[in-house]
Amino acid sequence: MFLTKQHLTMARTLALAIATLGLGACATYDDEFAGINSRLDQLDTRVQSAAQSAEAANQSAQQANQRLDQIEGRVQQLEAAPRREPRG
Repeated sequence: MFLTKQHLTMARTLALAIATLGLGACATYDDEFAGINSRLDQLDTRVQSAAQSAEAANQSAQQANQRLDQIEGRVQQLEAAPRREPRG
């Protein structure tokens, strides 16, 4: 079966229609990707904020541990000291 001019025209028209529909679908996906990227950016901002909060909490905990270490020697010294007799 040989392709006639009518068949070639119909094939070109069909190919053009398929290409047009395909490109139209790409625009839809572009919108979806933009929405997904926006949500990912929001999540990234939240994660960075949480990481900064965690770092600040870690630094506060380290400072508290240093203060405890500083007074630990004094507490041990007081506990080891002989009991004083009450006056009176």
